[in-house]
Amino acid sequence: MSSKANTYHYFLFRIALLLFIASYPMLISIYVFFPLLIGFMGYILVLGIDTMRWHYIIVALIYLVNLEVNLSLPLFLTIVSIILFYLTVYPHLQILKGCKVCVSVLSIIFIDLIYFILLLGYDLVTNSSSIVIDWLLLYSLTVDILLVFLL
Repeated sequence: MSSKANTYHYFLFRIALLLFIASYPMLISIYVFFPLLIGFMGYILVLGIDTMRWHYIIVALIYLVNLEVNLSLPLFLTIVSIILFYLTVYPHLQILKGCKVCVSVLSIIFIDLIYFILLLGYDLVTNSSSIVIDWLLLYSLTVDILLVFLL
């Protein structure tokens, strides 16, 4: 492939990524059966912080804030839970460095678990109901875990 074709494909990929980040959280608010992808984007944010890839960090932060705004979730709670995961749990997962899939799957599970615990704590403190724990939440977690295999 020529460099002109590579540049064109890279440009199309960036446009598609920006369209996904801008439109997917809005689609989640309309179609409730779409997965939230909090764990997946959280893992992308952790990878960006760990390897100092700024484009990973920016994409994940924009998606997570956009998701919270569109779904009327507590602002920055996903980012706080991901940073809490990165500081407390992620260093202990580095023991499994040889198994990248294991680290990815466990990271997504822990990110989702920490987020849902913090969200339930937020609901308890504010006496509100942000989420309903049902099968759709389990479906969202399953899709998050399956997306690891795309990395």
